[in-house]
Amino acid sequence: MRLIMMGTGPFAVPAFEKLLASSHEVLCLVTQPIRNRRPKAAVSPMREVAEKNGLPIFDPESINTEESKAELTRYEADLFVVADYGQILSREALGLSKLGGINIHGSLLPKYRGAAPVAWAIYHGEKETGVTIIQMTPRLDAGPTLGTVKTEIKEHETAGALEERLAKLGAVATLEAIERLEQGEIVPVDQNHQKASKARRLAKQDGVIDWSQSAQQIHLQIRAMQPWPKCYSFWHRPQGQPVRLILLSSEVLSNEKQPGTAKPGEILQANQEGLWIATGDHPLRILTVQPAGKRAMLAEEFLRGHALEEGQSFGPAT
Repeated sequence: MRLIMMGTGPFAVPAFEKLLASSHEVLCLVTQPIRNRRPKAAVSPMREVAEKNGLPIFDPESINTEESKAELTRYEADLFVVADYGQILSREALGLSKLGGINIHGSLLPKYRGAAPVAWAIYHGEKETGVTIIQMTPRLDAGPTLGTVKTEIKEHETAGALEERLAKLGAVATLEAIERLEQGEIVPVDQNHQKASKARRLAKQDGVIDWSQSAQQIHLQIRAMQPWPKCYSFWHRPQGQPVRLILLSSEVLSNEKQPGTAKPGEILQANQEGLWIATGDHPLRILTVQPAGKRAMLAEEFLRGHALEEGQSFGPAT
């Protein structure tokens, strides 16, 4: 098949590389434009792969303008393959290839439609997730499914680690779906829209920890918000300004009781056994932290250099 790949972020890279190594002809990469023109501005991973393989790159501000549609038409593609692109194709744009477009989505649709399906699946405590290949429609992540692959979410897996795994699973599923499409063996299955849920784009505020929540929910949040925006809270010192601390990993101490007088965010222990913080139910042990502007480190290492004490607290900046 003659394919046009559309993608920007790292989730799309394994599928892109797999298609480039296949018998299919990848005509070009459509990706988001570089908006920061400084010499050291980061180049998207998809752009790097395309440049390495000498592939044409088309990066319009909007894929749905007349100029963009004319450029797509010029390639006479059989199929658009879309993953982690960042723009929604109109019905007219999707009609510019013989078979329309397929999208690689990082959830078991119809659950978690939207920009951050992996993070919200972890946040909500899902035990299983996967990748769904869908036939694209103008409605976001709502098209008929062409294939699904499932996987368990590991106990301490972060969103970043899980997304990396899903990207590789999705690459295999994408190639299989394309080959079945080419052979006319695939039957699209409509989604049950009544069971759809949303996975909105993450915001910096999603990293703020509310210590009144359960220890398990905070633990899930810490995993879900990596690599961005990362969870953080402020250590309120007896003297001086509150210290912002990024919390990178944790452990729920479900067999430990916290004092009935303990307030959410209160430091229960800060010693060789680690940093224990009171929550809405059980203590949460913080395993790895990152002070602002510094490297990640074990909580015990942070404690050796900072005078955290029982009875002090974590919470908002003010």
